[in-house]
Amino acid sequence: MPKAFYITTTLPYVNADLHIGHALEFVRADAIARYKRLAGFEVFFNTGTDEHGLKIYRKAKEEGKDPQAYVNDYAKRVMKLKDVLNLSYTNFIRTTDNHHELSAQELWKICAKNGFIYKKNYQIKYCVGCELEKTESELVEGRCPIHPNLEIELIDEENYFFKFSFFSKPLLEYYKKNPDFVVPDFRFNEIKAFVERGLEDFSISRLKSKMPWGVGVPGDPQQVMYVWFDALTNYISALGWPEDMKAFEKFWKNGTPTQYCGKDNLRQQSAIWQAMLMAAKLPQTKQIIINGFINIDGQKISKSLGNVILPSDIVKDYSTDALRYYYLREVSNFEDSDFTMVKFKETYNANLANGLGNLTSRIMKMAETNLPKDRPLEFLKDGPLPEELTSALGKFEINKAMDFIWAQISKLDETIQKEEPFKLVKSDPAKGQKIIKDLVAELYHIAQYLEPFLPETAAKIKVAIKANKTPTPLFLRKD
Repeated sequence: MPKAFYITTTLPYVNADLHIGHALEFVRADAIARYKRLAGFEVFFNTGTDEHGLKIYRKAKEEGKDPQAYVNDYAKRVMKLKDVLNLSYTNFIRTTDNHHELSAQELWKICAKNGFIYKKNYQIKYCVGCELEKTESELVEGRCPIHPNLEIELIDEENYFFKFSFFSKPLLEYYKKNPDFVVPDFRFNEIKAFVERGLEDFSISRLKSKMPWGVGVPGDPQQVMYVWFDALTNYISALGWPEDMKAFEKFWKNGTPTQYCGKDNLRQQSAIWQAMLMAAKLPQTKQIIINGFINIDGQKISKSLGNVILPSDIVKDYSTDALRYYYLREVSNFEDSDFTMVKFKETYNANLANGLGNLTSRIMKMAETNLPKDRPLEFLKDGPLPEELTSALGKFEINKAMDFIWAQISKLDETIQKEEPFKLVKSDPAKGQKIIKDLVAELYHIAQYLEPFLPETAAKIKVAIKANKTPTPLFLRKD
């Protein structure tokens, strides 16, 4: 029976079309999911949409729409990314799904029964953009540094609270026992420092009269759940929890639950969600991988700045695999990265059109011209993945895995330049054919290595090899 592997992205808010920064997380999680399948794992790959909260409620009202109709429209747009980015997720969850809402309510009831939810009056400063409480020390000139265009709001009401303060010691103990829990280590150090400073209880509900768009609090029709408490539950509700425990037992309890998220989600994923699981006496997440942000020409991606680039815009002009390549090799594994169309075009031409694409055409042209037609190349089979690849991907160092593949591409180019098999095959046919055959075999292995990263390209190369035909250009050069 194959081992079970669970991976999930965070759920993006459905208050705008997802730009190239959002899509990074989807593609990276997809590459890991595809790699795990190649390695023999049964994979549950979850993604979806976060559809409750004040920010979405206000956006719907701004556009004169019913909130449900509003989120339905945006959820459809997010779903289209499956084709745009060639994603292989096995589950798409919406937080307005009936099962998810019931699941969130059940988690609430368990946490309340275990003594970790209580009610009180409070006043806080709140960023609607983050949907998070903000302390004075987190503000810059009175505004949230992530959403400086939004006014900080004061909330003064009676709500339910989660006893987050109780979990400082249990979280630190869990971190100590699991030294690879958060990747990279400098993000892990950040969350450890945050928890070591001491945790404060936080509100997990809102008055329904002020913010009706949310999951109802069990037993209190006057309150709805705070969006983060609701949304974080998706990671287990997606598995059928609590009524259908088969997938939950397999992929969460006995598997390796792994979460990808951006650096702005560090606290929610690695502290808040873990405390909620502890409060409900449920197993913890195995690993959390934190991405940096993508900036455009040195600036944060923002509608107000007019620098939003949609994934579909790039895919239309280049290809899905061209964008996937850029995400997986050119964008830093864990730090912020800067994107420009000039740089994108340069790397596309150098490493795809002139690199992988040109190499494939040269090798397959030599094979089609010089290898016997009655001896098909179907003897080629997938072999075990090299240690350099598995080691890098085991640490979520996708850049390093891609660099290894491109090093193999460079070696084949060097072999062609040094051996000149296209000339040798005329003076010494047997030796020339052997070199060409070896080049084809190595190209086949490169295609296998590329399957998690550039699946369409990998498939095209394998088809060309099996048919012993020169394929149409994989990547057309852009002038």
